[in-house]
Amino acid sequence: MSTAATPAKAFSLKLYRGDAKTLLAFNLPKAQTANLAGFTIQCKPVGKPAYYIYNDLQFEDPSKHAQVPQEPAYSSVNAPIHMFRWVHVPGSMHQGLDPVWGDYTYTVTPRYFDANKSMLPLDENLSAARTIQVAPFEKGSLAIAFTRGYTQSQAFVHHFGKDAMIAPKEDDPFFDTSQTAGTNAKGETFTFAEEYAWMGFTARKRIMDILDKVVNGSNLNIDIFAYDLYEPDLTAKLLTIPKSRIRIILDNASLHKTSTKNGKTKVSHEDAFEKAFRKKNGGTSAPIHRGHFSRYSHDKVFIVSDKTGPAKVMTGSTNFSVTGLYVNSNHILVFDDRKIAQQYQDVFDEAWNDGTSAAKFIKSPFAATSGFDFASLPGKPHITYSPHDPAGVQTVLGELVDRINKEGKKSDGSVMFAVMEMDGTPKKPKAGNKPAKPASNMVYKALNEVHANEKIFSYGVSDNPKGVFLYKPGSRKGLLVTGKPTATRLPAPFDQVRNIGGVGHQIHHKFVVCGFNTANAVVYCGSSNLAEGGEKVNGDNLLALHGSDVATVFAIEAVSLVDHFNFLDNYASKAKRAGTTKAKTPATPSIKTSAAAAAHWYLSTNDTWTDKYYDKKDLKCADRELFG
Repeated sequence: MSTAATPAKAFSLKLYRGDAKTLLAFNLPKAQTANLAGFTIQCKPVGKPAYYIYNDLQFEDPSKHAQVPQEPAYSSVNAPIHMFRWVHVPGSMHQGLDPVWGDYTYTVTPRYFDANKSMLPLDENLSAARTIQVAPFEKGSLAIAFTRGYTQSQAFVHHFGKDAMIAPKEDDPFFDTSQTAGTNAKGETFTFAEEYAWMGFTARKRIMDILDKVVNGSNLNIDIFAYDLYEPDLTAKLLTIPKSRIRIILDNASLHKTSTKNGKTKVSHEDAFEKAFRKKNGGTSAPIHRGHFSRYSHDKVFIVSDKTGPAKVMTGSTNFSVTGLYVNSNHILVFDDRKIAQQYQDVFDEAWNDGTSAAKFIKSPFAATSGFDFASLPGKPHITYSPHDPAGVQTVLGELVDRINKEGKKSDGSVMFAVMEMDGTPKKPKAGNKPAKPASNMVYKALNEVHANEKIFSYGVSDNPKGVFLYKPGSRKGLLVTGKPTATRLPAPFDQVRNIGGVGHQIHHKFVVCGFNTANAVVYCGSSNLAEGGEKVNGDNLLALHGSDVATVFAIEAVSLVDHFNFLDNYASKAKRAGTTKAKTPATPSIKTSAAAAAHWYLSTNDTWTDKYYDKKDLKCADRELFG
């Protein structure tokens, strides 16, 4: 974290490092918010010209305010931002899809209105400037990376168009990603590969870099746990690795097996890959095992070895599939360390030798509920491997729930999370009975309820929460939003975004951050769905990473997703929205400027927008105090 203050106005600027992004947080004493017009943000990448961050909104009549004529009316130098924090992701408006990495200097300036409600020119004497590294996140031997996803976003629409294809209509798991995928509104064509580079973000690059090194390194071997397996560039690389240097445990639960319905046979992507892999690698002797423990082989793991032994391991929530890498929001962790790689190798060998037998794995030392500590590594990882016995499940997940509950009792407590499923796992009904209600899951229960605790800051998103609780002015209750808003209709000047229906989960993460910005901050993450059933019957790994820096990387991911979907959920026509009033969206005229006028969606010309940030009964105040 980087901090700067401007004594003259007591304006402070904090910068938090994320994975190839930065969270900027601002603060001012209440007395200095009189006539505050917002904040102008300038960004100066290393070796590149400085530029101003753009706002989505502008003044109704820019000519009545101080303007820099070389900048558009929606540049933050002409239309300052009405928020006390901002997440900057380089590479959309100013640097294209391949931004420079390195030191970035951010200069933020409070802007003010005069007595006539006209914004005054920028006063550099009020500015605060700080420099921070902006790059894919690494700390020593640990790298953390994320997929971008965000198919339901303005950025996706602007780059690729609202109706861009995610994959070809033909269900071919080995399709050529260099073929044209579509044309955007500017008439620019793009390939699937170009689309995937944007959507896969830093996770895709790290995954492909690992595979490229194995493919091109004759002394490198790789062992793989895979659940989904149908990303065409990834599987193409796997098919080039000699069988003496690769082993794969691939899930074979029913959803990954070929099926026949109404006389039509649908070949699963995983069966198609297995067939191609065996054809290349000796048929029945090919080094691939299909298994699913009791329900799923749910790990997503690479273990890379050299002549000395296991050297690197990659794990996380990201499935090796088109949806996993390009539709879902996911994370990966890469440990470039022999000690932790050796343990993952031992876990793989146990599963390989036992034929992914849940009964045998539960009795192995790797299912120990005390877990395994790597205190000398960045993040001081604590790792548990499932499946566990019932008592072990209660121990492993109980520790996570205990930490959530402890945060709930602290005056500076915070819980931020992105968890795919939070509505329980249905129990199988007995013959002749009605379907049972969802089973109780202790983690889901805690996360579904934490928003009601007004003593702490909570921010959460799930594709399937038990209720949707959006931001409500005058309330300190936390946010719990859904990543699957239905039939959104955004007001002008915003463009419409695609509907997620039919292309899988948006939120596929399974992480919880507790104690943000404190010395004992922790993030729980990995492949585990954090469900009692999954920990009992799936092959999974759950990690706890300690320290403010690694927790901050995940916290930035959480707040970005929650802010995004809080906005979309407000304009969803069919979402369950507890405690909120459904917004009425006017019909959108064909001309965008006319639409903005019809909606009256402009920046205000008074300082009342700041009130909620200083109201002790408002979540925005808790937000400002926590981050700024």
